[in-house]
Amino acid sequence: MANASVLARLRSLALTVWHFITGAPLTYTWLVALMVTTAIQNHLTGRKLHTVLLHRSTNIYELGTDPLEVLFSSLLWIDGKNLEPYLLLFTIFLAPAEHWLGHLRWLTVGLTTHIGATYVSEGMLYLAIHHREASERLLHSRDIGVSYFLVGVMAVLTYHIVKPWRWGYLGVLFVIFGFPLITMDKTELDFSAIGHFVSILIGLAFYPMARDRRGAPLNPARIKAMLRRGRGVDATDPRA
Repeated sequence: MANASVLARLRSLALTVWHFITGAPLTYTWLVALMVTTAIQNHLTGRKLHTVLLHRSTNIYELGTDPLEVLFSSLLWIDGKNLEPYLLLFTIFLAPAEHWLGHLRWLTVGLTTHIGATYVSEGMLYLAIHHREASERLLHSRDIGVSYFLVGVMAVLTYHIVKPWRWGYLGVLFVIFGFPLITMDKTELDFSAIGHFVSILIGLAFYPMARDRRGAPLNPARIKAMLRRGRGVDATDPRA
């Protein structure tokens, strides 16, 4: 009986995971693509790796040469060789947002944020270079990765979290991505810090789209109850 109960729980868990993954096809298809490109990164070394990543960077030079190609290709590479943090972040933020928003709205928020934050940050960098407040070598800086897309979706997810947890979540986002902006070295413009903060603002600007979405909001208070049930403890039992 005990073995049958364990097997039933495992089947139920596997089915839940399967439905979670298949309910967010864009998130996990993108993650598979990143697995492939990360494997390529791990096989390339030195100058060859630097050249591959530089030509897929949304820096000022590449945006002026072939903007559509680099805006797309930069989303298929990560800034680093470890994919595990992205697996966690995609599962915690991108997948729930895709379930809630739907595929097209999710893509709209992410791409708008990615493109908008890229042009704002690189535009400010261009002005700094033009006024000799930043080095000209930054025209060819390496700027790849999924972070602007990710942060924008994290921001719009604020509207799917119940109050008052919503404000705490939003406050954490502003602290994490606002602190680098405040402490930025004024003589060496940190375009990534600018881009991440702009990503939050763009994501939050999608409130009109988010408020029309239905579905049970995310409630962090339920996590404790779920963990209790997972241990076989009745969450309503006052002795628990």
